[in-house]
Amino acid sequence: MTEKILIGWQKQTNKLNIQGEIERAIEIITGEKVELIGSGRTDAGVSAVGQIANFKIEKDFPIEKIPIALNSQLKKSIRIKKAEEVPERFHSRYNCKKKTYEYTINNSEQGTAIYRNMQYHYPIKLDETKMDEAVKYLIGEHDFKSFKASGTSSKSSVRIIYDAKVERKGDIITITLTGNGFLYNMVRIISGTLVEVGEGKIGPGKIKEILDAKDRLKAGKTLPPTGLCLINVEYDD
Repeated sequence: MTEKILIGWQKQTNKLNIQGEIERAIEIITGEKVELIGSGRTDAGVSAVGQIANFKIEKDFPIEKIPIALNSQLKKSIRIKKAEEVPERFHSRYNCKKKTYEYTINNSEQGTAIYRNMQYHYPIKLDETKMDEAVKYLIGEHDFKSFKASGTSSKSSVRIIYDAKVERKGDIITITLTGNGFLYNMVRIISGTLVEVGEGKIGPGKIKEILDAKDRLKAGKTLPPTGLCLINVEYDD
């Protein structure tokens, strides 16, 4: 698992990334080259506090010592929180049943200096009650083509949203979505559309019309990656 980060997950040549950094650390402590399999990608600027990844080594290495050993070799922007042994056929991505993402909006006039890389600053007052009413239209199994980035290679845009809510604590608005999977930029596009609801540009019921239209041009803008965070990944017991 990783703490909040500002670099992308996927391994890329000559570019800082989480997958490559952890693989490098694993090789240092075990002497073995591995392929780290994550539950999904996070783009540059997107954070994660609940990412899951698996790898296989031949060496008999104490499981309980893996987090401390890896953290000693990793940049402080990447932290391993826990390690456990899993069945041979376990796959972090394909065995995943649910994921929860949060998009955080700083709705104050001034924004924040300390958390600027983990929040999207939007100074215009938003109505979180209307946003919460709107996001409920997304719960269930739907074709989310309207909320899919153009050029996405996914064969199907049908996904299931199990839970969706918008909450405010002071100046902070949090959009939380739990689903069986998410399309590229899906959460950021949904969040951008909800901002339009919160600002009063469109009514809450418009979300259903946008969903049914299956047309990306009908939805709102894609919000920046800095407000997005992968919170949790769930598997069958």
